[in-house]
Amino acid sequence: MNIVRYPQWPTHALQNEIKHVFDRFFEQNGDTDESAVVTAQWVPRVDIKEEANHFVLYADLPGIDPGQIEVQMDKGILSIKGERKGESSTETERFSRIERRYGSFHRRFALPDSADPDGITA
Repeated sequence: MNIVRYPQWPTHALQNEIKHVFDRFFEQNGDTDESAVVTAQWVPRVDIKEEANHFVLYADLPGIDPGQIEVQMDKGILSIKGERKGESSTETERFSRIERRYGSFHRRFALPDSADPDGITA
């Protein structure tokens, strides 16, 4: 099997961003999702499960130290934010493809009035 190398054009970063925008749009299946803060550089996937007496939020955050994730609740809005730092590389390293996203994220979710802000654990 041969490795095929594609040239890195100056517009490569722009093409990736446009692809990311379209991917996010079509993955929503027509539903609008306002949970991502505009300044976020990437949006982790989450599931929110309502149980008998509490809510459970599952977030896909590989490579992030759990102690570095900020979880807050204010006026019924649950907020999670953090940052996934990129791997340091040397000038001699050449990647043929980079798909993992790095940078800060910030998601917000409205919870019902019955949610107890003092009961948040992470």
